[in-house]
Amino acid sequence: MEIFGSTFDDSVFLEARDRVSVTLSSYNAKLCEPEWFCESAALDTDDSLEKQKVYKFRGDLAVRQGNYQKALDAYSSCLEWIADNNMTIRRDVLEGMARCCTKLGQRDRALHFADLLSKEASNTCHLTSLLLLKVTIYQHFGGVGSKMSCLQQLCSLLPFNPWHWYNLGQTCLQLLDSNRTTGPCSPQRCESAEEQNDGETAEEQEEAAELDEDRVWLKACTCFIRTRLLLRILRQQQSSFVLQRSENTLQTTDDALQQLNPKETTLQALTEVMSEDLVPEKMREDYQDGESLASVCVQTFRERWWNKILQTGVLEADGSQHVAQMDTKS
Repeated sequence: MEIFGSTFDDSVFLEARDRVSVTLSSYNAKLCEPEWFCESAALDTDDSLEKQKVYKFRGDLAVRQGNYQKALDAYSSCLEWIADNNMTIRRDVLEGMARCCTKLGQRDRALHFADLLSKEASNTCHLTSLLLLKVTIYQHFGGVGSKMSCLQQLCSLLPFNPWHWYNLGQTCLQLLDSNRTTGPCSPQRCESAEEQNDGETAEEQEEAAELDEDRVWLKACTCFIRTRLLLRILRQQQSSFVLQRSENTLQTTDDALQQLNPKETTLQALTEVMSEDLVPEKMREDYQDGESLASVCVQTFRERWWNKILQTGVLEADGSQHVAQMDTKS
Protein backbone atom coordinates (compact mmCIF):
# COMPACT_ATOMS: atom_id res chain seq x y z
CA MET A 1 0.00 0.00 0.00
CA GLU A 2 1.37 3.34 -0.99
CA ILE A 3 1.67 6.07 1.60
CA PHE A 4 -0.09 9.21 0.48
CA GLY A 5 2.46 11.62 -0.97
CA SER A 6 5.24 9.03 -1.22
CA THR A 7 5.17 8.74 -5.02
CA PHE A 8 6.16 11.31 -7.62
CA ASP A 9 4.96 12.05 -11.08
CA ASP A 10 7.61 11.07 -13.67
CA SER A 11 7.31 14.48 -15.26
CA VAL A 12 9.07 15.96 -12.23
CA PHE A 13 12.33 14.36 -13.37
CA LEU A 14 12.08 15.23 -17.06
CA GLU A 15 14.35 17.87 -18.52
CA ALA A 16 12.80 21.29 -18.74
CA ARG A 17 11.68 22.29 -22.20
CA ASP A 18 13.13 25.31 -23.87
CA ARG A 19 11.17 28.27 -22.67
CA VAL A 20 10.29 31.09 -25.01
CA SER A 21 11.11 34.44 -23.48
CA VAL A 22 8.22 36.85 -23.36
CA THR A 23 8.75 40.56 -23.41
CA LEU A 24 6.55 42.25 -20.87
CA SER A 25 4.76 45.39 -21.87
CA SER A 26 5.72 48.54 -20.03
CA TYR A 27 3.92 49.29 -16.78
CA ASN A 28 3.51 52.69 -15.25
CA ALA A 29 2.81 52.61 -11.55
CA LYS A 30 0.10 54.90 -10.30
CA LEU A 31 1.54 57.74 -8.26
CA CYS A 32 -0.62 59.25 -5.54
CA GLU A 33 -0.02 62.44 -3.65
CA PRO A 34 -0.20 62.29 0.16
CA GLU A 35 -3.83 62.26 1.34
CA TRP A 36 -5.03 62.21 -2.28
CA PHE A 37 -8.30 60.73 -1.06
CA CYS A 38 -9.17 63.98 0.72
CA GLU A 39 -9.52 65.82 -2.57
CA SER A 40 -13.06 66.22 -3.91
CA ALA A 41 -11.88 64.93 -7.27
CA ALA A 42 -11.17 61.55 -5.69
CA LEU A 43 -14.91 60.83 -5.81
CA ASP A 44 -15.25 61.73 -9.50
CA THR A 45 -15.54 58.10 -10.53
CA ASP A 46 -18.22 55.51 -11.20
CA ASP A 47 -16.08 52.75 -9.71
CA SER A 48 -17.75 51.61 -6.46
CA LEU A 49 -14.50 50.05 -5.24
CA GLU A 50 -12.66 53.36 -5.63
CA LYS A 51 -15.38 55.20 -3.73
CA GLN A 52 -15.20 52.60 -0.98
CA LYS A 53 -11.45 53.12 -0.69
CA VAL A 54 -11.75 56.91 -0.59
CA TYR A 55 -14.33 56.93 2.21
CA LYS A 56 -12.45 54.23 4.14
CA PHE A 57 -9.17 56.14 3.96
CA ARG A 58 -10.92 59.35 4.99
CA GLY A 59 -12.46 57.61 7.99
CA ASP A 60 -9.14 56.08 9.07
CA LEU A 61 -7.37 59.42 8.78
CA ALA A 62 -10.08 61.21 10.79
CA VAL A 63 -9.74 58.60 13.56
CA ARG A 64 -6.00 59.21 13.72
CA GLN A 65 -6.69 62.93 13.97
CA GLY A 66 -9.25 62.41 16.73
CA ASN A 67 -12.16 63.74 14.68
CA TYR A 68 -14.60 60.94 15.44
CA GLN A 69 -17.74 62.57 14.01
CA LYS A 70 -15.99 63.12 10.69
CA ALA A 71 -14.73 59.53 10.79
CA LEU A 72 -18.21 58.22 11.55
CA ASP A 73 -19.66 60.12 8.57
CA ALA A 74 -16.95 58.77 6.27
CA TYR A 75 -17.43 55.19 7.47
CA SER A 76 -21.20 55.52 7.00
CA SER A 77 -20.65 56.57 3.39
CA CYS A 78 -18.12 53.79 2.89
CA LEU A 79 -20.63 51.21 4.08
CA GLU A 80 -22.94 52.07 1.20
CA TRP A 81 -20.30 51.12 -1.39
CA ILE A 82 -19.00 47.88 0.09
CA ALA A 83 -19.80 44.81 -2.00
CA ASP A 84 -22.02 42.21 -0.33
CA ASN A 85 -19.28 39.58 -0.46
CA ASN A 86 -16.57 41.82 1.02
CA MET A 87 -17.13 40.82 4.65
CA THR A 88 -13.60 41.75 5.78
CA ILE A 89 -13.93 45.44 4.94
CA ARG A 90 -17.52 45.51 6.15
CA ARG A 91 -16.50 44.18 9.57
CA ASP A 92 -13.60 46.62 9.74
CA VAL A 93 -15.88 49.57 8.96
CA LEU A 94 -18.60 48.47 11.41
CA GLU A 95 -16.04 48.15 14.18
CA GLY A 96 -14.69 51.59 13.32
CA MET A 97 -18.20 53.03 13.52
CA ALA A 98 -18.79 51.39 16.90
CA ARG A 99 -15.55 52.82 18.29
CA CYS A 100 -16.38 56.29 16.93
CA CYS A 101 -19.81 56.16 18.56
CA THR A 102 -18.16 55.15 21.81
CA LYS A 103 -15.84 58.14 21.68
CA LEU A 104 -18.80 60.38 20.88
CA GLY A 105 -20.78 59.08 23.87
CA GLN A 106 -23.39 57.32 21.72
CA ARG A 107 -23.74 54.10 23.69
CA ASP A 108 -26.86 52.70 21.99
CA ARG A 109 -25.45 53.22 18.48
CA ALA A 110 -22.13 51.66 19.49
CA LEU A 111 -23.92 48.57 20.81
CA HIS A 112 -26.09 48.49 17.67
CA PHE A 113 -23.03 48.22 15.44
CA ALA A 114 -21.54 45.62 17.80
CA ASP A 115 -24.78 43.66 17.44
CA LEU A 116 -24.48 43.78 13.64
CA LEU A 117 -20.96 42.38 13.96
CA SER A 118 -22.18 39.59 16.23
CA LYS A 119 -24.70 38.46 13.61
CA GLU A 120 -21.92 38.15 11.03
CA ALA A 121 -19.33 36.45 13.27
CA SER A 122 -18.41 33.09 11.74
CA ASN A 123 -15.17 32.08 13.48
CA THR A 124 -13.35 32.49 16.78
CA CYS A 125 -11.26 35.40 15.49
CA HIS A 126 -14.46 37.33 14.72
CA LEU A 127 -15.88 36.52 18.15
CA THR A 128 -12.67 37.51 19.92
CA SER A 129 -12.61 40.89 18.14
CA LEU A 130 -16.28 41.43 18.96
CA LEU A 131 -15.80 40.69 22.66
CA LEU A 132 -12.78 43.01 22.86
CA LEU A 133 -14.86 45.73 21.19
CA LYS A 134 -17.68 45.25 23.70
CA VAL A 135 -15.18 45.39 26.57
CA THR A 136 -14.07 48.80 25.28
CA ILE A 137 -17.67 50.02 24.97
CA TYR A 138 -18.76 48.86 28.42
CA GLN A 139 -15.59 50.18 30.02
CA HIS A 140 -16.17 53.62 28.48
CA PHE A 141 -19.74 53.80 29.76
CA GLY A 142 -19.10 52.23 33.17
CA GLY A 143 -20.90 48.94 32.51
CA VAL A 144 -18.92 46.89 35.03
CA GLY A 145 -21.14 43.81 35.02
CA SER A 146 -21.30 43.61 31.23
CA LYS A 147 -17.56 44.23 30.91
CA MET A 148 -16.81 41.40 33.34
CA SER A 149 -19.19 39.12 31.44
CA CYS A 150 -17.36 39.81 28.15
CA LEU A 151 -13.97 39.19 29.76
CA GLN A 152 -15.24 35.91 31.17
CA GLN A 153 -16.40 34.90 27.70
CA LEU A 154 -12.91 35.70 26.39
CA CYS A 155 -11.37 33.53 29.11
CA SER A 156 -13.74 30.70 28.15
CA LEU A 157 -13.08 31.08 24.42
CA LEU A 158 -9.28 31.39 24.78
CA PRO A 159 -8.57 29.79 28.18
CA PHE A 160 -4.79 29.78 27.75
CA ASN A 161 -4.42 33.49 26.99
CA PRO A 162 -3.05 35.03 30.22
CA TRP A 163 -3.90 38.60 29.23
CA HIS A 164 -7.68 38.08 29.28
CA TRP A 165 -7.37 36.56 32.76
CA TYR A 166 -5.16 39.42 33.88
CA ASN A 167 -7.61 42.03 32.57
CA LEU A 168 -10.51 40.30 34.31
CA GLY A 169 -8.53 40.22 37.56
CA GLN A 170 -7.67 43.90 37.24
CA THR A 171 -11.33 44.75 36.65
CA CYS A 172 -12.31 42.88 39.82
CA LEU A 173 -9.54 44.60 41.77
CA GLN A 174 -10.59 48.04 40.56
CA LEU A 175 -14.16 47.28 41.55
CA LEU A 176 -13.06 46.29 45.05
CA ASP A 177 -10.96 49.43 45.40
CA SER A 178 -13.93 51.52 44.25
CA ASN A 179 -16.19 49.85 46.79
CA ARG A 180 -13.85 50.78 49.62
CA THR A 181 -14.15 54.48 48.80
CA THR A 182 -17.75 54.78 47.54
CA GLY A 183 -19.54 51.92 49.27
CA PRO A 184 -20.73 48.48 48.12
CA CYS A 185 -21.39 48.15 44.42
CA SER A 186 -24.96 47.17 43.76
CA PRO A 187 -25.92 46.29 40.19
CA GLN A 188 -27.97 49.49 40.09
CA ARG A 189 -24.96 51.63 40.94
CA CYS A 190 -22.45 49.78 38.78
CA GLU A 191 -24.70 49.93 35.75
CA SER A 192 -27.58 52.26 35.10
CA ALA A 193 -31.10 50.86 34.89
CA GLU A 194 -31.06 51.63 31.18
CA GLU A 195 -27.95 49.50 30.70
CA GLN A 196 -29.37 46.60 32.67
CA ASN A 197 -32.59 46.46 30.70
CA ASP A 198 -31.24 47.33 27.27
CA GLY A 199 -28.89 45.05 25.38
CA GLU A 200 -28.00 42.77 28.29
CA THR A 201 -28.37 39.02 28.08
CA ALA A 202 -29.74 36.91 30.91
CA GLU A 203 -26.21 35.73 31.66
CA GLU A 204 -24.97 39.31 31.95
CA GLN A 205 -27.81 40.17 34.32
CA GLU A 206 -26.95 37.13 36.42
CA GLU A 207 -23.33 38.22 36.59
CA ALA A 208 -24.38 41.74 37.56
CA ALA A 209 -26.35 40.24 40.46
CA GLU A 210 -23.16 38.58 41.72
CA LEU A 211 -21.19 41.77 42.18
CA ASP A 212 -21.05 41.43 45.94
CA GLU A 213 -17.62 42.00 47.45
CA ASP A 214 -16.92 38.44 48.56
CA ARG A 215 -17.53 36.95 45.12
CA VAL A 216 -15.64 39.72 43.33
CA TRP A 217 -12.72 39.19 45.73
CA LEU A 218 -12.74 35.44 45.06
CA LYS A 219 -12.93 35.99 41.32
CA ALA A 220 -9.98 38.39 41.48
CA CYS A 221 -7.90 35.82 43.37
CA THR A 222 -8.87 33.15 40.84
CA CYS A 223 -7.94 35.29 37.82
CA PHE A 224 -4.55 36.35 39.16
CA ILE A 225 -3.69 32.76 40.11
CA ARG A 226 -4.60 31.60 36.60
CA THR A 227 -2.57 34.46 35.12
CA ARG A 228 0.45 33.47 37.16
CA LEU A 229 0.18 29.81 36.18
CA LEU A 230 -0.08 30.62 32.46
CA LEU A 231 2.74 33.16 32.42
CA ARG A 232 5.08 30.78 34.21
CA ILE A 233 4.43 28.20 31.49
CA LEU A 234 4.75 30.64 28.59
CA ARG A 235 7.90 32.42 29.76
CA GLN A 236 9.88 29.21 29.21
CA GLN A 237 9.45 29.86 25.48
CA GLN A 238 9.96 33.64 25.56
CA SER A 239 12.88 36.01 25.32
CA SER A 240 13.72 39.69 24.91
CA PHE A 241 10.98 42.28 25.50
CA VAL A 242 8.26 39.61 25.40
CA LEU A 243 9.84 37.86 28.37
CA GLN A 244 10.30 41.20 30.12
CA ARG A 245 6.63 41.99 29.70
CA SER A 246 5.69 38.63 31.22
CA GLU A 247 8.08 39.16 34.12
CA ASN A 248 6.62 42.61 34.81
CA THR A 249 3.08 41.24 34.71
CA LEU A 250 4.05 38.39 37.02
CA GLN A 251 5.34 40.92 39.53
CA THR A 252 2.13 42.96 39.25
CA THR A 253 0.11 39.76 39.68
CA ASP A 254 2.03 38.81 42.82
CA ASP A 255 1.49 42.32 44.20
CA ALA A 256 -2.25 42.03 43.51
CA LEU A 257 -2.48 38.68 45.29
CA GLN A 258 -0.58 40.14 48.22
CA GLN A 259 -3.12 42.97 48.37
CA LEU A 260 -6.03 40.52 48.18
CA ASN A 261 -4.34 38.51 50.96
CA PRO A 262 -6.04 35.10 50.62
CA LYS A 263 -5.22 32.33 53.09
CA GLU A 264 -2.64 29.75 52.09
CA THR A 265 -5.35 27.09 51.98
CA THR A 266 -7.36 29.28 49.59
CA LEU A 267 -4.33 29.73 47.33
CA GLN A 268 -3.77 25.98 47.25
CA ALA A 269 -7.40 25.17 46.53
CA LEU A 270 -7.71 27.74 43.74
CA THR A 271 -4.38 26.73 42.21
CA GLU A 272 -5.50 23.12 42.09
CA VAL A 273 -8.75 23.97 40.29
CA MET A 274 -7.19 26.44 37.85
CA SER A 275 -4.30 24.16 36.88
CA GLU A 276 -6.35 21.05 36.09
CA ASP A 277 -6.32 21.68 32.34
CA LEU A 278 -2.81 23.13 32.08
CA VAL A 279 -1.19 20.13 30.44
CA PRO A 280 0.51 20.31 27.01
CA GLU A 281 -1.88 17.86 25.36
CA LYS A 282 -4.97 19.68 26.60
CA MET A 283 -3.57 23.08 25.68
CA ARG A 284 -2.91 21.94 22.12
CA GLU A 285 -6.38 20.39 21.75
CA ASP A 286 -8.11 23.56 22.91
CA TYR A 287 -6.29 25.82 20.47
CA GLN A 288 -9.21 27.36 18.60
CA ASP A 289 -7.85 30.47 16.93
CA GLY A 290 -9.69 30.97 13.65
CA GLU A 291 -11.93 27.91 13.91
CA SER A 292 -15.51 28.01 12.69
CA LEU A 293 -17.98 28.79 15.46
CA ALA A 294 -20.14 25.92 14.21
CA SER A 295 -17.41 23.46 15.21
CA VAL A 296 -16.46 25.04 18.54
CA CYS A 297 -18.11 24.00 21.78
CA VAL A 298 -17.19 26.45 24.54
CA GLN A 299 -18.15 25.89 28.16
CA THR A 300 -19.22 28.99 30.04
CA PHE A 301 -17.03 30.48 32.73
CA ARG A 302 -19.42 29.16 35.35
CA GLU A 303 -19.50 25.64 33.96
CA ARG A 304 -15.75 25.32 33.48
CA TRP A 305 -14.36 26.97 36.60
CA TRP A 306 -16.70 28.96 38.84
CA ASN A 307 -18.92 26.09 40.03
CA LYS A 308 -15.82 24.06 40.93
CA ILE A 309 -14.38 27.00 42.84
CA LEU A 310 -17.57 27.51 44.84
CA GLN A 311 -17.61 23.80 45.68
CA THR A 312 -14.21 24.11 47.39
CA GLY A 313 -15.82 26.14 50.18
CA VAL A 314 -13.08 28.80 50.13
CA LEU A 315 -15.65 31.60 49.81
CA GLU A 316 -17.24 30.75 53.16
CA ALA A 317 -13.90 29.99 54.81
CA ASP A 318 -11.95 33.03 53.65
CA GLY A 319 -14.11 35.46 51.70
CA SER A 320 -15.89 37.11 54.61
CA GLN A 321 -12.58 38.26 56.12
CA HIS A 322 -10.92 39.78 53.06
CA VAL A 323 -12.14 43.37 53.45
CA ALA A 324 -10.63 43.77 56.90
CA GLN A 325 -7.42 42.10 55.74
CA MET A 326 -7.11 44.41 52.69
CA ASP A 327 -7.76 47.48 54.85
CA THR A 328 -5.09 46.38 57.31
CA LYS A 329 -2.49 45.85 54.59
CA SER A 330 -3.25 49.22 52.99
